[in-house]
Amino acid sequence: MDLAKAIAVKPTKRQLAWQATEFYGFIHFGMNTMTENEWGDGTEDPALFQPTDLDCRQWVRALKAGGMKGAILTCKHHDGFCLWPSKVTNHTVAASPWRQGKGDVVAEMAAACQESGLKFGIYLSPWDRNHPSYGSGGPYDDFYLAQLTELLTNYGKIFEVWLDGATGSGSKRQQYDWERYFATVRSLQPNAVIAVCGPDVRWIGNEGGATRQEEWSVVPASLQSAERTVSLSQNEDNGFRQTISSSEADLGSRQALANHDGPLVWYPAEVDVSIRPGWFYHPAEDQQVRPAENLWQLYRHAVGGNACLLLNIPPDKSGKIAEVDCQSLERLGSYLAKFNQNNLVNTAKIEGIGTIHYHFENGYLRIQETSLEDENPPAQNRRLSFEWEQPVTLDTITIKERIEAGQRIEKLTILQEVAGTLVPITTCGTIGYQRILDFPAVTTQKIVLEITESRGAISLADIVIADHRHLHL
Repeated sequence: MDLAKAIAVKPTKRQLAWQATEFYGFIHFGMNTMTENEWGDGTEDPALFQPTDLDCRQWVRALKAGGMKGAILTCKHHDGFCLWPSKVTNHTVAASPWRQGKGDVVAEMAAACQESGLKFGIYLSPWDRNHPSYGSGGPYDDFYLAQLTELLTNYGKIFEVWLDGATGSGSKRQQYDWERYFATVRSLQPNAVIAVCGPDVRWIGNEGGATRQEEWSVVPASLQSAERTVSLSQNEDNGFRQTISSSEADLGSRQALANHDGPLVWYPAEVDVSIRPGWFYHPAEDQQVRPAENLWQLYRHAVGGNACLLLNIPPDKSGKIAEVDCQSLERLGSYLAKFNQNNLVNTAKIEGIGTIHYHFENGYLRIQETSLEDENPPAQNRRLSFEWEQPVTLDTITIKERIEAGQRIEKLTILQEVAGTLVPITTCGTIGYQRILDFPAVTTQKIVLEITESRGAISLADIVIADHRHLHL
């Protein structure tokens, strides 16, 4: 691996802003909600779309109660039915009896997000099983871009455009003009990230919530086109992939990149998973909603493992999120609001050892080595110690790299002092944007954070040390 090349890879401003969003909701709602299907075939009568009590403000309240900072709406799913009155097709809410044909779900959701301070994103399925031009090549691309332009120009700021690679089969297969799609997003919403089939945000590799033990954002550039490959795209209603193949388990370690001589890119991961077994609402699944305890584990491994978490919350046929989902989200949000609230760093005597230096900036503990440009820092004596006047109990340490400088830490150890000897508490590999390390509670007066392996000199954005034994979901 070319160390200098790996160190040089850094996120863009739009990727930094996206990563800081951390946790946001996916709203799967549309014709499938009315028909209780996961995938429609495009022949559905628009008259079927008639939610009796649609309330986007209620959706937003539920997401905010869960601790989310944004929402992505399925403006059009594979069946082709549009939740806004698109001017280039009749298969829209304008042809439905809802709001006497004057409604616009996208507008209502965008307004609710803006009012509440949530970021707003869109999902526009490239696969359209209703429109007759699908499979025609350029004419369909023109149609798709017309719809994309409507969404990117009429609904305010967009933080993420979520594009999957689902496609038709046989004579209805369409080769998407991805570069034109990307150029349109860049032109109309330059601050929006393009996810999954796009160049900014990488699909984690499954839709079951599984994460990697070590998640690298610096990966081979070839991964940016992996989900655009037709052979990897969904083309049948056969459910969703739920597992990560062994070949995808390690994307960015030195071992994984040992024989890689191509370009590297910053391509961070997004974990998409549903609070229910399905992605659209089904009454039969009301007893299968993920409890708050499970949602916390998803959050801990995703947001606490150098990824963002996109949690699907599907509204019901009436147009509201079911109470059981709301309750689970509220419990999670209450827990997240209290997590890391009492930071033991604030009462510790801190000492940088060797090349490690620290300072506080706006309440955050910043750590950096003497020279960030050093590609070969010393192999030993790279430590930061925390010492308290009286013994403290801790069971969680949250660490953030300053990813503006790249992703550099490869191995880190936390030790505690026992009778004058340093004893390991826990060890981890890479950090990235954030790593939540939890372990059986220890009571001690001194701990030491030691950097044992890295790609050049390191820079940390913050460290939080806490005791969560009495914090319950």
